[in-house]
Amino acid sequence: MSKNVGLRLKALSAGLTDVGRKRNHNEDSYLIDEDLQLYVVADGMGGHAGGGTASRIAVETIDQELRTARKSPDDPFTAETPLQDSPLPEFLRGAVERACSAIFKAAQEDPRLSGMGTTVISLCVKGENALFAHVGDSRAYLVRGDLIQQVSEDHSLVNEQIKAGMITPEEARHSRYKNIITRSVGFEEEVQVDVMGLVARPGDFFILCSDGLANLVEDKEIQQVVSGTPLKDAPQKLIELANERGGDDNITVIVVNVAEV
Repeated sequence: MSKNVGLRLKALSAGLTDVGRKRNHNEDSYLIDEDLQLYVVADGMGGHAGGGTASRIAVETIDQELRTARKSPDDPFTAETPLQDSPLPEFLRGAVERACSAIFKAAQEDPRLSGMGTTVISLCVKGENALFAHVGDSRAYLVRGDLIQQVSEDHSLVNEQIKAGMITPEEARHSRYKNIITRSVGFEEEVQVDVMGLVARPGDFFILCSDGLANLVEDKEIQQVVSGTPLKDAPQKLIELANERGGDDNITVIVVNVAEV
């Protein structure tokens, strides 16, 4: 159990999405709900109509589910609990699962949306607990001082190849298969959702981003930008870096900074 249970942290955030340099439409969506301290990035796939629809349904459903939960008798936002006892991860998991079924249902009802799906990386900050739910290859990072760590694990073909020792991380960056994901929200009716949590410290930054950023900007560069740039300008600065390197995909970034109240 953390020694600082009950430490009150407030999350401050900035987010931005950009079509990039090569695509003619943006299939990414993102959510900043300051009231819930809930943040979501979704990178849609499935054609012009499908991808954008899937990512939009995902962020709207997750937000709606968590808002409904807060009004329920089992409100997970009122509990002052240490990380391991927090009820929020399971509520986050359920919200992503319901987004999955909502996207799948919409695709069944409209042939133009057939096969659509989306990644989801979500973060909810409650007290000193930072809680994540994740499907796909959009990422969450933690920046703490000079260190940056990827919190989420990519559900992607190249990550499976790295874990199996078939390719190196450097080879993965240039692989023709780097955009193939092994899990997505809405492509099937159900999906396995990864949930995780960590104890935040004052001064921490969390970065949620689509692979349009992660494929083109090094982890250390992300750390340097968020540590050395005013919060409101950091997403724009990161997007500019990705676009300078070709901007071959949509780029979405949310930067969250936690500070003691």
